[in-house]
Amino acid sequence: MKTFFTKILSFFLAASILFTTTSFTVDMHFCCNKLVDMSIIGKAKVCKDKVQKKDTPTKQCTTLQEKDCCSNQTIVKEGGDTFKKSNTTLENETLVFINTFFYTYINLFERLEENIVPFYDYRPPLLSKDIQLLDETYLI
Repeated sequence: MKTFFTKILSFFLAASILFTTTSFTVDMHFCCNKLVDMSIIGKAKVCKDKVQKKDTPTKQCTTLQEKDCCSNQTIVKEGGDTFKKSNTTLENETLVFINTFFYTYINLFERLEENIVPFYDYRPPLLSKDIQLLDETYLI
């Protein structure tokens, strides 16, 4: 469950970094203060039968059939490039620590192919007398 939330959080962080660093343009076409067409990729389609407004904001339009009441609006979102590049210079002690850490971590889960017992072929010595009973030493 924890890894699931970690993946979701990392996805949203990566998407936010991608969104803040990219730049894009939104082009919109309005007729009578109503949005007719919007485009992110290219230019918005303009009305064929109407003439574009010529920088005269005083004229109010009441119907879509009126001429000179269409306008285009463009919103430009600039990408941010204010990230600092980190200068990482590794010292000798840091490199030794990193090498040692990875070496021990990789070899931590290494197993032998078979269980090797060095005294498997040897028999125990033959005892003629029980020495512990003679010396009266008992392990509790």
